[in-house]
Amino acid sequence: MARSSSGIVAGLTVAALAAVGFLAFQASANVPDTLGGEPSASMSAEPSASKAAPKAKKKDPAALSASSGTGVRVVYSTGSDRVWLVGAGNKVKRTFKVTPGTVDPSAGTYAVTSRTGSTPGSDGTQIEHVVRFSLVNGVAFGFSAAVNGSTEAPDPEKKLGGIRSSRADGDAMWGFATVGVKVVVVK
Repeated sequence: MARSSSGIVAGLTVAALAAVGFLAFQASANVPDTLGGEPSASMSAEPSASKAAPKAKKKDPAALSASSGTGVRVVYSTGSDRVWLVGAGNKVKRTFKVTPGTVDPSAGTYAVTSRTGSTPGSDGTQIEHVVRFSLVNGVAFGFSAAVNGSTEAPDPEKKLGGIRSSRADGDAMWGFATVGVKVVVVK
């Protein structure tokens, strides 16, 4: 019983279109409402109410995770590659996207253990405002900014725990995360 090649091609085409449609739906469900618009002074880390009644409540990708605890802390989400600097009263002082290393730290609570103003990164790039919070099996986990402003993904062949941000975000981290400040890693 032989199938015609046009039937196979039609089946593969239908499967491919279904997959593309599903991925497009997922992508559109995760686009922030502010994408493409002018940033406003009233933007915050809190979800905003939509003007139209949504069918399903969208989670704000910049919203602070409820599982991140309380108190002054740095929160790092390995799932969304985002950092929050949380001050007294659970107030988000700043949130920003980061470029993770090739190895993620385990979820849990840590503390800033050391800081370095400027040094070569483990990938050879000159980095500044290094804020370290863990060392596991020879992999140092910490936040930094490349002096050249690069936030490119690291070489996937190397085990790197450096979490890169822009220089402006690195400056903010440096001013906020002194030795002993809590760092909470969430998924």
